[in-house]
Amino acid sequence: MDRRDKINYYLDMADTVLKRGTCLRRNYGAVIVKNDEIISTGYTGAPRGRINCSDYGSCARQVLGIKSGEKYELCRSVHAEQNAIISAARKDTIGATLYLVGRDANTGEYVTNTDSCSMCKRVIINAGIDKVIARIDDTNYNVIDVNKWIDYDEVLEEKVKPIVDNKG
Repeated sequence: MDRRDKINYYLDMADTVLKRGTCLRRNYGAVIVKNDEIISTGYTGAPRGRINCSDYGSCARQVLGIKSGEKYELCRSVHAEQNAIISAARKDTIGATLYLVGRDANTGEYVTNTDSCSMCKRVIINAGIDKVIARIDDTNYNVIDVNKWIDYDEVLEEKVKPIVDNKG
């Protein structure tokens, strides 16, 4: 009997969770696990009580011609990672692993370069999650050490030069 390894087992669950997503571009599923126990799940969708993009019939970012990876503040959805963290207690997310799977909403193909956006990275850091495991295909994945996100702040590196006091 071929038994599924645990990482792909949890990624398979995240893949199932994303099927609840309501984004017209890409849907993601997230599963937070600690000590082999599922803490919470989340998928991409509008905030509770608001009309989902899939029900509304259009995506504001598509209408505005916004490229993938830019201006997430104009997205109507709460991202899968954020929804999973919102549904968990911080004491349970400290030291946990977040499993993440993305699929193109139109083709159903895996998003092979899955990574959390800068806003989700900040939320993941504050939740105390140690690593993110992102699916590439049915069996392959990337393991991301969240400490690297702490050490490298893309906003400061690309946009702002730090003020250095050389006066001693």
